[in-house]
Amino acid sequence: MARVEKKAAQEGRTIVFIDESGFYLLPIVVRTYAPCGCTPILKEYLSYDHLSLIGAVTPQGRLFLKTYAHSITSREVVAFLRQLQRLIPGLLLVIWDGSPIHRSQVVKDYLASGATQRLHLERFPGYAPELNPTEWVWSYLKLAHLANIACDHLSELDAHLDKAKKRLQRKPNLIQAFIHDAGYQV
Repeated sequence: MARVEKKAAQEGRTIVFIDESGFYLLPIVVRTYAPCGCTPILKEYLSYDHLSLIGAVTPQGRLFLKTYAHSITSREVVAFLRQLQRLIPGLLLVIWDGSPIHRSQVVKDYLASGATQRLHLERFPGYAPELNPTEWVWSYLKLAHLANIACDHLSELDAHLDKAKKRLQRKPNLIQAFIHDAGYQV
């Protein structure tokens, strides 16, 4: 990865780490500070309904998230790349995993249509989630902001995610800490 960071610095590219994740209605149960003998009870209903998120972080501490009520396809990935190009000026170095939606013909067609003038794509080696700082964002959202929250509807989960996203976007130092903890220089 040092080679990629060096290339980005030489070419004046902004590094962007991208990943996708799913958030389900079922609560992520963690320890609480309830008094002994007063265990809180969470009522939830078994459901596989979920929201899919695609997110990106930059070494400057910026966070970009887009939520979908369905599984993310390569079309949503291309739309997200377009959005990043509108929001981040200059050349971009996108670093992501080897997911099939990242290697699809839709993404290849988008790159062939001229997107490579501003975008350069690199893949993480093999299965290495510990190298992607966006994974830290997912963990933080799930364990810090959505812990012990049981939602009945996707709209309720979406509202919680939107609030958590806004709070995290106001903490660029925390996002930079995620990048540093993943082993990159900020």
